[in-house]
Amino acid sequence: MFAELLQPDSLLPEELDLYLADGWFRMGQSIFTTNFLRFHDHFYSAIWLRIDLFSFEITNTQKKLLKQNARFRVEIQPAVLKTEQEELFARYRENITFETSPSLSHLLFDNGRGNIYNTYEINIYDQSRLIAGGFFDLGATSAAGINCYYDPEYKKYSLGKFLMFLKMDFCRERGFEFFYPGYFAPGYSMFDYKLDLAKSALQYLDLTTQFWNPVSEIASYSIPVEVMTEKLQKLSLILKENDFEHSFLYYDFFDAGLVSYLSGMGLMEFPVFIYCLKTDANIYNPIVVYDVRDNLYHLVLSSCMYETEKRKTLINHYSSHLLKVEKDLFANESAEIMAAVILQSIRKQQTV
Repeated sequence: MFAELLQPDSLLPEELDLYLADGWFRMGQSIFTTNFLRFHDHFYSAIWLRIDLFSFEITNTQKKLLKQNARFRVEIQPAVLKTEQEELFARYRENITFETSPSLSHLLFDNGRGNIYNTYEINIYDQSRLIAGGFFDLGATSAAGINCYYDPEYKKYSLGKFLMFLKMDFCRERGFEFFYPGYFAPGYSMFDYKLDLAKSALQYLDLTTQFWNPVSEIASYSIPVEVMTEKLQKLSLILKENDFEHSFLYYDFFDAGLVSYLSGMGLMEFPVFIYCLKTDANIYNPIVVYDVRDNLYHLVLSSCMYETEKRKTLINHYSSHLLKVEKDLFANESAEIMAAVILQSIRKQQTV
């Protein structure tokens, strides 16, 4: 599954360790995974990160940060959400340019549900004034950083980075093996700060192999959404050369599985695909996807499950229906062979 949401009634520390190691993360009182993202109508790959705390070494930059912020008081304890934290988070939200949860209660506890996670809070005070805070979850040998927020008046103190370091140091001192800061998205700079947290100890999860590799190798890593796009564009070019009518499309609802009532329905999760015929909501439609997990083109039959709200559709985007893959018809690693199969088995339908 490229995108999935689970809502367990309970979660043991050892279970959280396993989920984190497989590229899952907390969402309120649920846990989810995703491999693709969409920001400002552009598609990106979500590359999951973790820090090997056994090999983590404090950097000179972090030493300077510790010295700069030495006068502040730090408290780390089991999470007990207070009004002053919500008030500071509200001020923080007013001064950021990206979307986040409307409140800490919503972010952590779905506005009132019990907590299945072992959540800790970290608070930073300038004398008696709360100036920054954050939350992180503890497993058995791993921890996940959930969020950081700070007073806009103290922006020059780099309190976000300071909080991340303090969380990692807390876990390292207690013998934890890994710290998971979430994902970053190549080409989308908002998450790039995570790459500087602990370069020598930072690892990324390879979607194809499911192995964790040193982030120093990321330069040679083939970004999944880029591979999918390039492979399908190659196939599209061959089809065009053979005058075969088709559509190269980005799928706006690739992450519909993250909606609780849609999770587990087997909806299509590929962010880009080729429609082999004119779209018809009343029949099974042949489409082609490229799966980086097996490095194969797949010719599949898709059905239109739900019609979405009418809205302006971007060029080369599909958004009229939620799609479901009904049957895998043929798979091959070669664009030429896939094109030949399409031309032989589907072309005649275009003249009917």
